[in-house]
Amino acid sequence: MVSMSDELQSQLSSPLKIGNVSVNSRVLQSPLSGVTDLVFRRLVRRYAPESMLYTEMVHASQVRHVSELPQIMEVDPHEEPISVQLFDCRPDFLAEAAQMAVAEGANTVDINMGCPVNKITKKGGGSSLLRDPETAEAIVKSVVGAVDVPVTVKTRIGWTDAEITILDFAQRMQDAGAQMITVHGRTRSQGYKGPAQWDWIRQVKAILDIPVIANGDINSAESALQCLAETGADGVMCSRGTLGYPFLVGEIDHFLKTGEHKTPPTTVERLQCAREHLQALWDYKGQRGIHQARKHMTWYVKGFSGASELRDQLCQINTVEDGQALLNVEIERQRVSSGF
Repeated sequence: MVSMSDELQSQLSSPLKIGNVSVNSRVLQSPLSGVTDLVFRRLVRRYAPESMLYTEMVHASQVRHVSELPQIMEVDPHEEPISVQLFDCRPDFLAEAAQMAVAEGANTVDINMGCPVNKITKKGGGSSLLRDPETAEAIVKSVVGAVDVPVTVKTRIGWTDAEITILDFAQRMQDAGAQMITVHGRTRSQGYKGPAQWDWIRQVKAILDIPVIANGDINSAESALQCLAETGADGVMCSRGTLGYPFLVGEIDHFLKTGEHKTPPTTVERLQCAREHLQALWDYKGQRGIHQARKHMTWYVKGFSGASELRDQLCQINTVEDGQALLNVEIERQRVSSGF
């Protein structure tokens, strides 16, 4: 385990400067498709009041010819600092979408250049832009010229291990006007498998002047500190570690600022959070929210006897009452078994 020097703690306790935006946390919540909606972000915000949060990835063409913005772009006026993440391969579409994002309340606009999903890359978006740096540059320049908030980029280290282009790509993004870059330390071909290659993040940090955020395998306070020590990055971004665990960003933020660990939530507290999440999804999205809640519930329910059976049941819920009843029974069982 890496120890935190006074110098490092002082650095991590200072604000993160993203262009003209100052964020009082070096821990960011990653945009996650189908996850980081308004409901989830409110839970993360409760435990990480100063961290930058991100909307789900928004398709620029989805907002070009609409009279009403899609729900995934909705921003609560009280949830700053907040960034809207966009994706597309057309600079003009992205510029227009960025203007809408700023009007909606975005403090920064993030361009996704790292998503590995085929349906995104086949259309020229996401990580396919690593193979088309000229278009990526044009996108950043177009969006920078369209909005008065910082424009940032989230990407990967390359397409494959034989095609790692992040050093040239990151330099191009900075030169095009990006005010921060988040680097997921995996290639597109890795997807989410295998260890993140943090050394490439270290090399990116060594050549850029803008903030560099490390992403990949940040699932605890210890891993965040280890990553920061190895890479020299300006901050970390939490992704899959927050699935069913909206406490993570706040736990890491507290540790980096104070050197002290927060007491992790008990099983009862996690289940209570799941119950609140379920209810809020129903209130916000109706039946669609119940369908989305099934996956969230399975992420929350683990690490205790009987969790597998409960997950199976929660995967099949059709009403908020069904889910609440299942969770209430388990919460009471956990309270009895723990002596409360």
